[in-house]
Amino acid sequence: MEFIAKQIAGLVNGIIEGDPEISVHKVSKIEEGEPGSISFLANPLYTQYIYSTRASIVIVNKSFVAERPVSCTMVRVDSAEVAFGQLLEVYNQIRNNKTGISKQCFIAPSAMLGENLYIGEYAYIGENVRIGNNVKIYPQTYIGDNTRIGDNTTLYPGVKIYSDIVIGNNCIFHAGVVIGSDGFRFVPQNEGKKIPQIGNVIVEDNVEMGANCTVDRATLGSTIIRRGVKFDNLIHIAHNCEIGENTFIAAGTGVAGSTKVGKNCLISGHVAMAPHLTIADNTSMGGATGVSKSLTKPGQSYLGSPAMEVSKYRRSIVHFRNLQAIVDRIEKLQRERNAGK
Repeated sequence: MEFIAKQIAGLVNGIIEGDPEISVHKVSKIEEGEPGSISFLANPLYTQYIYSTRASIVIVNKSFVAERPVSCTMVRVDSAEVAFGQLLEVYNQIRNNKTGISKQCFIAPSAMLGENLYIGEYAYIGENVRIGNNVKIYPQTYIGDNTRIGDNTTLYPGVKIYSDIVIGNNCIFHAGVVIGSDGFRFVPQNEGKKIPQIGNVIVEDNVEMGANCTVDRATLGSTIIRRGVKFDNLIHIAHNCEIGENTFIAAGTGVAGSTKVGKNCLISGHVAMAPHLTIADNTSMGGATGVSKSLTKPGQSYLGSPAMEVSKYRRSIVHFRNLQAIVDRIEKLQRERNAGK
């Protein structure tokens, strides 16, 4: 893929300073720029590099004033960061614009396929599967029987979708995602007998899941991931959970069975939630928070294990750090008291 400065300026509504015909075919960080690459300058801490970068094109803010000669072609825009993000989006769309169905995949005769699909080598599509338009299914992906996948969804290599799953439009599942594996339900009193998991998983529109996330199917009913949810890598959502709209969850977090997480929550990495909880809308949790009870007051922030409101947690940490000094004072007072008897 190759673009010239004039085309790039048109895409981002920019003004060119330098050669409008200079071409680029890759992107780079400004400090690592080399001929044929495009970069951007938004953070003033990196201003020094625009005078030494070998990048052919650099996107800069309109307010940028060069203090020394600049060898690269500059494209001035209202916001260099926003403009570069737009270019990356275009670049990504072109790079991932795969089409065609490999002869080395398996598609069950009863499957119904939409238009403009990409299905890679060794992908498996089961009986009665329904796939929408503009879907991309990368190599070695498995889609079980009776599953439905909406338009414009991308399944990267090695994604495993079990049977009877419903996936919406504009979803992205990165490599190794597993949707619909069995929930963790056993009867310890009966020699650990497994309880059959006969529910499913529903993933609504505009959901993205990072690599190696797992969402368990429900025992009965559905595990539900609402629209706009974003998962980092290595997230585990247990059976019969519900994750509310536009909630963001960072890596390593686990949500135990039947817990309901509200809308617009921000959950940091390595958070652990106990089963059968309710988490209110707009809740924030810091890293490694341990949630053992429902959090029912919307808009609160929590830290620690067990989870505490941030202000209480910070006060507790101050006391904890002074714990040894407090113990020493108590012991000293006790000795003085004993000596005075």
